[in-house]
Amino acid sequence: MTNNHSNIAILKEIAELLNEETEMIPMLNGALSKFLSGTKFETGWIFFIDKKGKSELVVKQNLPDTLSYNDCQHLKRGGCWCVSRFRNDELKKASNIIECQRIEGAIEENVGDHHDITHHATVPLQSGQERFGILNVASRNTVRFTEEELDLLESVAFQMGSAIKRIYLTNEQQEIALVQERNRLARDLHDSVNQLLFSVTLTARAGIEMTEQEELKETFKDIQQLTQEALTEMRALIWQLRPKGLESGLIEAIKVYAEMLNLQLSVNVAGVIQLPSRVEETLFRIAQEALNNARKHSGVSQVQLFVNVTATDVLLVVKDAGQGFNVEAIQEIPSIGIQSIKDRSHAVGGTADWVSEIGKGTELLVRLPY
Repeated sequence: MTNNHSNIAILKEIAELLNEETEMIPMLNGALSKFLSGTKFETGWIFFIDKKGKSELVVKQNLPDTLSYNDCQHLKRGGCWCVSRFRNDELKKASNIIECQRIEGAIEENVGDHHDITHHATVPLQSGQERFGILNVASRNTVRFTEEELDLLESVAFQMGSAIKRIYLTNEQQEIALVQERNRLARDLHDSVNQLLFSVTLTARAGIEMTEQEELKETFKDIQQLTQEALTEMRALIWQLRPKGLESGLIEAIKVYAEMLNLQLSVNVAGVIQLPSRVEETLFRIAQEALNNARKHSGVSQVQLFVNVTATDVLLVVKDAGQGFNVEAIQEIPSIGIQSIKDRSHAVGGTADWVSEIGKGTELLVRLPY
């Protein structure tokens, strides 16, 4: 395909690009584009495949019309030899794919020009024993690629796998730093502001007992009530920064948080809750926000919580029979709480929807994949 000198040059350029980029998808897009422009490979696409075998098309370059048709529907569905081999841990190195069911299916449906792309090569993306997905490449009128071409493909895949691992590690370090900062801030709030508010409540209580003037008593009572509400808000904020109860399980943590807000929470769980830590914390943060909204806006103290866990996703429902709101109006100008729930759901590939009417309560439905 290319001589050794040009192969080394293109590998060097790709390595520089992979080392500079810090965002996953732009990094892989740029590397694949550079690889295709510097070799005789003409098109390529990358699947991420999770531990459960679920594949996701994350990057594509120069696809023929028949494969890009209708948002690449033919690449995303049907049988696939390379994905199956990867799932079964049988794809160890760059390989020729003699028959690709997805390409054949796309050609048979005649939804566009396939540009003489009929076969492809595949290679796993991995770093050490950690596997992330596969890189597929193809060229016009090419049924089999040479050993030299497959070696080049394997070298690029090795670089990509190392870069993916680097970004994952960087993200993990950022998450650790974020948790540490949250814990520090939570400690500071507890040791300073929280203690000051508690002192004010004690002072107000003493003022009530010491004075005989009814006006002063009422003033001290108002101060005590306002300070108690501020204490509740502060403790809720500290919980949001550092959820102490999460180590005892998601449901238990939500129950404790609801109790702290003086809410009566009924819980219904279907399925076994064994979720990745990121998904579990996201659910907890969303439940926190939903319970806060219920306490502040619903006008009721009873809330229902439903959690339904399937093999692919988890559904969280928070429901109250309170005042409700106009969903269309709030979607145009969402509150900070609602926007926060949306952002947290979308950050892990999930969805958040509300069902509500004035005077008919509110139902939040959050679905997260895992």
